[in-house]
Amino acid sequence: MKPPRLVRCPQCGKESPWSPENRWRPFCSERCKQIDLGAWASESYTIPGAPTDEETAAPGIDFSSTPR
Repeated sequence: MKPPRLVRCPQCGKESPWSPENRWRPFCSERCKQIDLGAWASESYTIPGAPTDEETAAPGIDFSSTPR
């Protein structure tokens, strides 16, 4: 049996095994996994693009209730 492949943790860069035994993969620890989850939840990760109609709408207009 060959040793598990090592990958870099996306959060801290530490090498960690890519195997079923590492329950936080691709992260090295629960802490790094939680830090990454928090960044997603706080919308720190974004994909650049043009603003949507809803983002550029006049204040007070609720597009979610407008029939499309």
